[in-house]
Amino acid sequence: MEHSNHTRLEELAQFLKTRRARLSPEQVGLPHGGRRRTPGLRRGEVAQLSGVSVDWYTWLEQARNIQVSAQVLDNIARALQLDSSERKHLFLLALQQLPADLTPVETTISPTLQLFLDLQGTSPAYVTDQRLNIVAWNRAANLIYGDYRAMSMRERNSVWRTFTSPYVREMLQDNWETHARHRLAHFRANYGKFAGDPWWMELIGDLNQISTEFRAWWPQHDVLNGPEGKKINHHPAAGLLIFDQLSFHVTDLPHLTVTINVPTLDSDTTLKLNKLLSE
Repeated sequence: MEHSNHTRLEELAQFLKTRRARLSPEQVGLPHGGRRRTPGLRRGEVAQLSGVSVDWYTWLEQARNIQVSAQVLDNIARALQLDSSERKHLFLLALQQLPADLTPVETTISPTLQLFLDLQGTSPAYVTDQRLNIVAWNRAANLIYGDYRAMSMRERNSVWRTFTSPYVREMLQDNWETHARHRLAHFRANYGKFAGDPWWMELIGDLNQISTEFRAWWPQHDVLNGPEGKKINHHPAAGLLIFDQLSFHVTDLPHLTVTINVPTLDSDTTLKLNKLLSE
């Protein structure tokens, strides 16, 4: 892991040097400043244009493992006049993530993915985006977790629903806090890519107003990704349902997560779901 991290930082350093070398002072509005031993901008000039110290920028080009913010990367991208592909590459090398404005928000589910969800039968399955909105689901999920078709987009946000829906609390009963903390930690991990984004700030503000638990737990900064493992639901019609949870990303749409709740083999959950689906 340490070796791969060093390789990534070396790649970042070389990328910055090549972008710096192709620019002249005149291109960025600076005086030429006499003879130069090497073509392009000096490190100090890039630092000046980016609003950082010369030492800090030098460390970046020396492949040192230093803290880098998205705002500073944007400043460097502007200073070096990077195009959109180069800016994306810079973010991936420095932060191992895309710039927030290049991360897809709107989601279109392919017919193949919807068919895959439908074929899960007695396994409730759904797709979430990076905001943890439920953007697709199968019939089993609709019957167990609520009628998504009748919900607004805000109601289909799984964090909002976890903290505001009496139905979710009744479904989870004693397991509600464990589920809510896990869902919030997942939301916090995703929020790191979009800190300050208006959509996220509005939802966080509204949850702070409406939920005492959210207000108490959000400042704890817990972060977590991955499935929740075993899930125990208390459905008003079907009764006790026990699932093992499986989650994975869609290869060609990595900002989407598919979650399948598979009925446990040592329970009668499959029988109950078959009955519910046949009604």
